[in-house]
Amino acid sequence: MKSFENKVAAITGAGSGIGRALAYGLARQGCHLALADVNSEALAETAATARKLGVTVTENQVNVAEREAVHAWANQVVLDHGRVNLVFNNAGVAQGGTVEGNDYADYEWIMNINFWGVVYGSKAFLPHLKASGDGHIVNVSSVFGLFAQPGMSAYNATKFAVRGFTESLRQELDMAGGAVSASCVHPGGIKTNIAKTARMNDSLSKVTGQAADQARQQFNDQLLRTTPDKAAQVILRGVLRNNRRILIGADAWMLDGMQRLLPSLYQRLVVGSMRLAAKFAPKPKRGVGEGKVTE
Repeated sequence: MKSFENKVAAITGAGSGIGRALAYGLARQGCHLALADVNSEALAETAATARKLGVTVTENQVNVAEREAVHAWANQVVLDHGRVNLVFNNAGVAQGGTVEGNDYADYEWIMNINFWGVVYGSKAFLPHLKASGDGHIVNVSSVFGLFAQPGMSAYNATKFAVRGFTESLRQELDMAGGAVSASCVHPGGIKTNIAKTARMNDSLSKVTGQAADQARQQFNDQLLRTTPDKAAQVILRGVLRNNRRILIGADAWMLDGMQRLLPSLYQRLVVGSMRLAAKFAPKPKRGVGEGKVTE
């Protein structure tokens, strides 16, 4: 794909963050949009602004965890626009807690959105992308799809799964020799709402030395540095270059490099650094119940 002009792009999680920035970045390049999000009000805001940039925009409230809904949306996109060239499987959520402290429901909830949402989006749109003659699948993983850390087993599991799924898909598309390709995106700390809306339980305090809300606030203040607009620019440039892996932010490059150089030893370094951070972290407030979920 050499240009986004007059192409049609489907974007999940388009109501905010990277999804919204992708919509605006594509619209400025003359790409028509099919936008989806579970939050209809936020989605409407994105769509209204994108229309002012002179492209055709459709919007649908879609829960990516529902297979039938994603397939129905993909078919509707083709009916509305005549074709679809790109799908950005961007919608995602976060969850924090230890393996012991998490419930099975925590793993099921995040897996249904972060992993199955990507699988549904990829499979639902793939036949339409092939029919377009010029298509690309963009699946958003995370730096935590490259690099694991304690207290993030559920999130790590989903993002590692997205990475493996997408890399396998890309190889299959390469072997097919057609006009469809795929890229896996690994953002570092992006200034979005994902941390604010993350589900966390206080088993996380055993790892961070802080209550869930305190850990959330520190994560927002110290680790979310790259803007969604910058992330979207990097992603779109990577798609035009047909990159297999798209890293976003200096933190993503650093952690990817550490994992490559120290594939096993990095885990010891993470444990040591987190123990040190927990030692000096503000103590959790008394009376906070173990296992209490904050959203």
